Amino acid sequence: MGAYEFSIRSTDDSDWREIRDVRLEMIRDTPTGYAESLEEALRHEEAEWRMRGHRGASDQGIAIAAITESGRWVGTMAGFVPDPETGPLLVGVYVAPDYRGSKVGLTDALLTAVEDWARTESHQLTLHVHEDNVRARKAYENRGFAATGHSVPYNLDPSRNELEMVKKL
Repeated sequence: MGAYEFSIRSTDDSDWREIRDVRLEMIRDTPTGYAESLEEALRHEEAEWRMRGHRGASDQGIAIAAITESGRWVGTMAGFVPDPETGPLLVGVYVAPDYRGSKVGLTDALLTAVEDWARTESHQLTLHVHEDNVRARKAYENRGFAATGHSVPYNLDPSRNELEMVKKL
């Protein structure tokens, strides 16, 4: 087996433990990357995690995970349509530090799956990225996303912003 072999699949409610664990890992890795604090995430009960897992089986969006042969969850992405004007929104993006980079291909593999879903909804995919998350902004730019000039206050610290980026599909 190669060092970076993984499979990608949709999540379901039976994945709730893995979804919880990877979410906590995500927030610990990049606290400003997500719309909830570690303290909030730690308070969620099993029903919340099961609901999040079920998103992968939903017709209203996509939730996928990248999993190694040993069962380790090394990446996740999701998308949903909050309203017709916004169209598909990329959320919950995470790739484990040791699986990042173009040589691995995990980010591209996950993003391709989300983009394939998004094309069934619209001609573009939108995301919001914290203004201080330079690593993520560069990664998105390298994959065809461009800043729109719009921003929204970051919900955990309204003195900071999340920048809107869009990719034409």
